[in-house]
Amino acid sequence: MKVLITGGTGFIGSALARSLTDRGDAVIVLSRNPDSVKKICGQGIHAVADLNQLKPEDTYQVIINLAGAPVFGARWSDARKRLIRDSRIGLTEQLIAGIARMTVKPDLLISGSAIGYYGSQGDRVLTEQSRPCDDFSHQLCADWENAAKKAEQFGVRVCLMRTGLVLAEGGGMLQRMLPPFRMGFGGRLGDGRQWMSWIHRQDWIAIAQTMIADSSMQGAYNATAPNPVTNREFTRTLADCLKRPAVLPVPSAVLKILLGEMSELILGSQRVMPERLLEQGFIFKYTELSRALNEVLGCT
Repeated sequence: MKVLITGGTGFIGSALARSLTDRGDAVIVLSRNPDSVKKICGQGIHAVADLNQLKPEDTYQVIINLAGAPVFGARWSDARKRLIRDSRIGLTEQLIAGIARMTVKPDLLISGSAIGYYGSQGDRVLTEQSRPCDDFSHQLCADWENAAKKAEQFGVRVCLMRTGLVLAEGGGMLQRMLPPFRMGFGGRLGDGRQWMSWIHRQDWIAIAQTMIADSSMQGAYNATAPNPVTNREFTRTLADCLKRPAVLPVPSAVLKILLGEMSELILGSQRVMPERLLEQGFIFKYTELSRALNEVLGCT
């Protein structure tokens, strides 16, 4: 099978590219730095630098769209927010234009999204059917999903992955949290009552592979483990894994001063359940946070 991945050198995309290659798929990665693709993703992976390089005669059975500037990369100025939107929505629109040019359309488009789609909703349990609260994160994800769904007009099956906090070695928000926790300076963020919906990267990859294999899957899916935790529980579990205390909380007011509007990413609450995946019969390898963190960090 021939697979095109946008954002394939990222934290999730690079691991996905290696996994698909290992099972025998031909993987092509879109990257602004094509010379870095083999180093990051593996020697068997090819690269394209621009979607305009896609030709009408090119054929891909699957396209996986993960490109986007990090939402936690810098304070949310107006310019930064435009970059975040354009790197997702603008690129997805270019991708749909590329699909329109293809003589043979792909069977499947898997497009990234995030649980930010729902907005901050306290203790409310959220499924794919839940009504969202309108804020920047929701509008970003909704517009991103709507751009991807335009592929359906060409007969392409579209799956949308509303991803939570991804746990794996070497990246993601967990990597930012580790230094203070390892030094014993960790603690809850705000009051610690906000819900954190997480997923191990291996399970995320398994979901993507299931979407490729199962042609009945279509629409939005929550890519989160079935046991979300509060921030208080997450920080306590992380500290226990590292055998360090977690007694230095960061007040909400301080986070809002330091991060501005971006603080909603860590103070917002999304108690998300993967209802559609569970109904589909998907079996998560990592359902408990302690087991997932122990595997990621090599704790014993």
